[in-house]
Amino acid sequence: MSIYLDHAATTPLRPEVLSAMLPYLTDHFGNPSSIHGEGRRARQGLDEARETIGGILGAKPREVVFTSGGSESDNLALKGAAWAASARGRHIVTSSIEHKAVMHTCAVLERSGFSVTYLPVDRYGRVDPADVDAAITDHTTVVSIMYASNEVGTLQPIAEIGAICRQRRVVFHTDAVQAGGMLPLDVDALGVDLLSLSAHKVYGPKGVGALFVRQGTSLVPQMQGGAQERQRRAGTENVAGIVGFARALELAQGDRAARNAENARLAGLRDRLAAGITAIDGVELSGHPTERLANSASFLVAAVEGGDLVAGLDLEGVAASTGSACTTGSTEPSHVLLAMGISAERAHGSLRMTAGRDTTVGDADRAVEAVRTVVARLRSGGAAALHPAAAHGAPA
Repeated sequence: MSIYLDHAATTPLRPEVLSAMLPYLTDHFGNPSSIHGEGRRARQGLDEARETIGGILGAKPREVVFTSGGSESDNLALKGAAWAASARGRHIVTSSIEHKAVMHTCAVLERSGFSVTYLPVDRYGRVDPADVDAAITDHTTVVSIMYASNEVGTLQPIAEIGAICRQRRVVFHTDAVQAGGMLPLDVDALGVDLLSLSAHKVYGPKGVGALFVRQGTSLVPQMQGGAQERQRRAGTENVAGIVGFARALELAQGDRAARNAENARLAGLRDRLAAGITAIDGVELSGHPTERLANSASFLVAAVEGGDLVAGLDLEGVAASTGSACTTGSTEPSHVLLAMGISAERAHGSLRMTAGRDTTVGDADRAVEAVRTVVARLRSGGAAALHPAAAHGAPA
């Protein structure tokens, strides 16, 4: 039976979430913008989901904008806020380790005449709030710092940065996609004006996300069409997906004691993986040793290509990754690891393992043994050692 350790890439749909979605995939199929009975029933589901997510965030329901996922939420936040304030200034501050949805959006804005400051991080991938404060100028309009790293799991001091941005009167956005299922999301405590979320990272459906937009924060819409989402995001809402998203986030965030208990269990699995894998010669943990997501363990493996290691683990029945699923296929070393001061050679040997609700101690132990086996195989014979029969000319 396979062992899935790539929950940072996506999570399986919880049965309770599917049950919540099914009525809106069958009976309640109406367009929520329609005024007849079928439309009103769909609208009710949409409104209830917005209220649920708003309550979890400590926000008003009207401050929740539904999107197609985390990437769209990041795009709407950055482009929308930057263009809305462009008459006042065209300077953005972000970090050098953001998700590509933020990095590439900033690059697009740079080509449109904005300037972007990419803040350095320490060797653990942490941003210094003092660097944020120093980077803000009279022309700065948006600061965007992720809540938790999708690649190495490091947590950022979001509340401290939020307080700085509030004092400096700058809009503050955080990409909370990886944090959504495990960390507190109270937007007032975090001090954020914009916060991005994705359903499929919290055991919800793919193709659904949300952007918290604090009342009074101006956005230029990035999609033109109808007046949905209070004219901030055009297009008929994915009601079934949104209902599922709300249920998934409610299950993840609704009971603080249960969330804390699950985080403690995941941290135990993470530390078990870390202890076993770093015991292999030439392997070290990357990211912050303590200020990291409870389920995330990332490694640098010497004398091995990360892609070959992941392929070998797949043959052993273990699903893992080299880092962000959004950059899979790239031969370039991770920009996150490079920003942390890790050499390109070492960065090529990256491995990320992220546990989930169904991961067991036995899974962690078997994964450690699989890594040990595959690393030894690769170091002795290279990638060809993964397919010994093919290497000797036998039929594949």
